[in-house]
Parts: sequence; C-alpha cells; structure tokens
Amino acid sequence: MRFIQALLSFVGRALLVAIFLASALNHVQKFNGITEAVAAQGVPEPKIAHIVAVAFMFIGGVSVLLGFWARLGALLLALFLGAATFYFHAFWKLPTDSPEFEQQMIHAMKNVAILGAMVMIIANGPGAGAVDKRKVTLEV
Repeated sequence: MRFIQALLSFVGRALLVAIFLASALNHVQKFNGITEAVAAQGVPEPKIAHIVAVAFMFIGGVSVLLGFWARLGALLLALFLGAATFYFHAFWKLPTDSPEFEQQMIHAMKNVAILGAMVMIIANGPGAGAVDKRKVTLEV
C-alpha cells in the first residue's frame, strides 16, 4: 500500500507541476519576446521579473515534483501564480461583455485552482514518497 501511495503521490505531483516546467522551458526559449510582453503589462523591472518568474517556475516545479523542500517550492509557485494572475489575467478590469473577459476569467480561475493545490502542499507537505519524507543517515 505504501508503494501505491508513493507512486500516486509522485504522479499527482508530476501532473501538477508539468505546466510550470513546460512553461519555464518555453519562457527560456522565447525569453526576449516574453520579456517584451511582460513589459507591456506594466510589470516593474520586466527583465528581472521575468528571470525571477522562470526561476520560480523551474525551482518550484522541480521541488514539488521530487518532494524536496516541497513547501518552499509550492510557495514559489504560489507567488508566481499570484503575480501572473494579477498582471496577465485581470478579467475584473475588462467589461463583462468583452470577448476577452471570459477567456481571462477562465485563465484566472485555473490559476486559482492550482493555487489551491499549492496551499494544500504548503499546509500538508508533498505526500507519500517525497524526498522530504525519507530519513537520510550518514554512516562513517
């Protein structure tokens, strides 16, 4: 039973962070263009903010995936989600009859749902099979 819990926890964490790891790779590959989009949204210090966002997505994603310092990794991803939602999916600033309103609301709600998962990891840890759960002993 422990093996199944560990396997399912790992699969769940992998599915949860796949979006962040894929996005981090995409942001690196299209760094200049995405930095321009970040600047266009009025993000302060867009190049630095973009570097931080990529670092949060990658470090947070790997951390949660492995369950290594997963609470910190989930916090990094939560901070990223909050900023991304505020700057890029601010549906509340759009007229409700605007064609973009519904799309931005969907993106924002998706981020809120994922944020909920991050809060759960922060509160409860990464689950079975996480590196954080293993006892490491050094024998000399």
